[in-house]
Amino acid sequence: MDRMREDAYRAVREEVAVRADALWNVALRLHADPEYGFAEHRAAALLSGELERAGFAVQRGVAGMPTAFTARSGRGRPAVALLMEYDALPGLGHACGHNLIAAAGLGAALAVGAAQASGGSVLAVGTPAEEGGGGKALEVEAGVFDDVDAALMFHPGVHSWARAPLTAQVQYRVAFHGRAAHPTGNPTEGIDALAALVELFNVLGVVGRRLPDGSHVQGIVTHGGTATNIVPEYAEGLFGLRAATTGALRELAGRLRECAEGVARATGTTAEVERATVRYEHFQDSEVLSERFAAHLARAGITLSPPAPGVYLGSSDIGNVSTRVPAIHPFVAIMDEDGSDHTPEFAEAAASGRAREVLIAVTEALACTAVDVLRSGELRGEAWARHRAARGG
Repeated sequence: MDRMREDAYRAVREEVAVRADALWNVALRLHADPEYGFAEHRAAALLSGELERAGFAVQRGVAGMPTAFTARSGRGRPAVALLMEYDALPGLGHACGHNLIAAAGLGAALAVGAAQASGGSVLAVGTPAEEGGGGKALEVEAGVFDDVDAALMFHPGVHSWARAPLTAQVQYRVAFHGRAAHPTGNPTEGIDALAALVELFNVLGVVGRRLPDGSHVQGIVTHGGTATNIVPEYAEGLFGLRAATTGALRELAGRLRECAEGVARATGTTAEVERATVRYEHFQDSEVLSERFAAHLARAGITLSPPAPGVYLGSSDIGNVSTRVPAIHPFVAIMDEDGSDHTPEFAEAAASGRAREVLIAVTEALACTAVDVLRSGELRGEAWARHRAARGG
């Protein structure tokens, strides 16, 4: 069995090598033509077209999203999903390196499919709008991952970490209703909705000092009145909540609601609190699969380490996928640790020579990890056992 698996590794590595220039060209084409969440029409067409030409059965418009798609090679279980992100950041282009994520997922799926590395099926999943829209969350709800044994992807970064410390996040809209009045002519008849919103910011500032590590609330005023000579009868804020776990995020959302309702009682206003975005779950790493990926990547001279303690790197809708199936989301550095993603410098790094080297190495490692998932029932069993244990059964 070990010899057969080594032969499969060799086959997919050869397939990646043959496609290296083409994959880099895909990454550069995406980089030069950034599109934003739920509007990545050219990116989705490019990626799904490459898969379709390779013989994958492509389904477009999945989960009700025009720029989402799946592409399958093979049939039935076991099944491994290789994920592609391709949305960009307004004003910054691919400053999160999604062009590399897309090319790596594409290349790994093509390599495993072409090498016919095993039975079962390879599912390439196009996932729109990671930057806030939650395309993967919508795909999870639509059942895209229901018959999948593992979901694999990577993310370029400034660290090379085997596991992604990604928090849960959600946004809430909080509105206060008061009563308009002239601030000089009849000020006592007014109920200042903006004052209530400002007071909520003050209360949350106090609450924030007592929140656990990984939890915070950040808000902005989205409506604060219409004129300076009218007591605002309506005010609205948008609040971003993050927490280390989904459970902690639920508690934080409850605290926000309690604070808003308390302020409303104190100010004579009425409050509305409603969720404004898809909720991103915290990421639950499949350690057994991450270890396999790290071992394969080490062959290219890239060493992954555990994440720094107490450090969180934002949120992603891969967290929602990780609640359904064993999943990996390692970070691999394309620039030094003194840099940061979501910057013009990182966008430049996503089209650099170092990014090309990382892309090819990561594509090989993803493809070999996919072979492991498809060929080893023991590995799948261990990954699922740990996944169910983490989920409480």
